[in-house]
Amino acid sequence: MRWIGDSQGTLWLIDQTLLPGEFREIECTTVEQVWEAIKMLRVRGAPAIGCAAAYGVVIGLQGLTDQDSRATCNARLEEVVSYLAESRPTAVNLFWALDRMKTAAQALPDLSTEQLRSRLLDEARAIEEEDREMCAAIGRHGAKLISSGMGILTHCNAGGLATAGDGTALAVMFAAAAEGKEIHVYADETRPLLQGARLTTWELQQRGIPVTLICDNMAGWVMKEKRVHAVITGADRIAANGDSANKIGTYSVALLAKAHGIPFYIAAPSSTFDLSIESGDQIPIEERKPEEITNGFGRATAPAGTQVYNPAFDVAPADCITAIITEKGIIQPVTPENVRALIEG
Repeated sequence: MRWIGDSQGTLWLIDQTLLPGEFREIECTTVEQVWEAIKMLRVRGAPAIGCAAAYGVVIGLQGLTDQDSRATCNARLEEVVSYLAESRPTAVNLFWALDRMKTAAQALPDLSTEQLRSRLLDEARAIEEEDREMCAAIGRHGAKLISSGMGILTHCNAGGLATAGDGTALAVMFAAAAEGKEIHVYADETRPLLQGARLTTWELQQRGIPVTLICDNMAGWVMKEKRVHAVITGADRIAANGDSANKIGTYSVALLAKAHGIPFYIAAPSSTFDLSIESGDQIPIEERKPEEITNGFGRATAPAGTQVYNPAFDVAPADCITAIITEKGIIQPVTPENVRALIEG
């Protein structure tokens, strides 16, 4: 993503729904367009959603002038933040970024509307830059867990398309490859929207990293064939005990890895942790439209009227997670005490 202009500028995003067939950027000039981009997965991945929402706050205040009172400005800010918060319920980075924007505004009660908008643009840019730095640090820490010759399985997309930098799970692979380690990635296609097939394989190919695409239901067999030596995924929300919500299918992969004695790693920034909830049982799971399954990519694949259950996320239990890789370091073993010690320390 990129912001063009000053505080009256616009947000440009890659429309990820069109990849890999078409590379197109979309310009967001209204908060409604930012909301739609998040909701419809034109921008996706917890860190990227947070960055987009932060810029969305700036866009939402662009209709105000210095003639408007600070009370009017504060009311509009609250309205915009509440609206953007409704776009997707699971990714905690969305709420973290919106809360950070609100806190920045509340700390500067005497600024004019234009001054406040400029300050909030600075805050949004800081969130984006910090995310880039966090991605790089996650890559450095995670690369220590990777040896040359490894086969690595990943699920969904946790690369540069999902963040402002090199990603989370893919940042580990990019860093390992940069260190000269020879790795081979197995990418689950990630039903029903095929983020693994459309996005992860595309990113890895762009970086020259060998990748093999597999169907989601092949993961267990590929593990049994000893092609996979580690699993690395991202996360959208991590509870205080280490339970980690990620794209639907991650739960199954975590159980399969444990059954085969393969280390399962989560790679995520500290902003993805929600220490206000004790376990994954309290993580809200977004349910998406049935058409994503029955009419995926515009083609009917099920009879009309078929009943559908379409949760977008599931939760990998902490006891299946070998370690959580963050920009602050590695949490291993994954226990409530170790989570708090690293995240709050």
